[in-house]
Amino acid sequence: MLKWFKRLFFAFLLIGTLIVTAFIFREPLLAAAARAWIISDPLTHADAIVVLGGGPETRPYEAARLFHLGAAPKILLMNPRPTPSSELGLTPTDADLARKVLLKKQVPANAILITSDIVTNSFDEAMAVCHWAKMSGARSVIVPTDDFHTRRVRWLFNKKLHPLGVQVEVESVPVREYSCKDWWQHEQGIIAFQNELLKYAYYRCKY
Repeated sequence: MLKWFKRLFFAFLLIGTLIVTAFIFREPLLAAAARAWIISDPLTHADAIVVLGGGPETRPYEAARLFHLGAAPKILLMNPRPTPSSELGLTPTDADLARKVLLKKQVPANAILITSDIVTNSFDEAMAVCHWAKMSGARSVIVPTDDFHTRRVRWLFNKKLHPLGVQVEVESVPVREYSCKDWWQHEQGIIAFQNELLKYAYYRCKY
């Protein structure tokens, strides 16, 4: 009995030590977890830069920057399912906003394309890019997206586009509200990280 109590005591001591250590070093551990999660590929010249839905304050701006650097001659926007308010012309769609940003950033109108497929989620977006690549003959795309979104995007787009012979390069784009160094100190960062963990697991199981 005494031997069993000693083992239990040392087990609790070890767990307590780990908890205390994790608390003391929580900031570098959480920052390291974010860095390990985020993916950013070395970029080469591609056939198009893909602007996913959402992220109107980051993704189209980065697409414009890459375009002017000569990373690709075209920018491909997603075609989101219209909301009731956008159908009435009361609010713009993500594609409308992204196109306006690109035009303001001096991207020529003839360099901006919109997919024919209507999309509602990341899977739809990957399939829309697949269909566009088949029709256009594109062999490479660059996808700039938010830091925590990168891992799910690269897995999903590679899964759908690599069988077609299309190379996918995903670029990590920092958001304004938080960074990998302090994401746990911001509500948006906590929500974004936990959502992407759950969505990544869900996508791996479903697709």
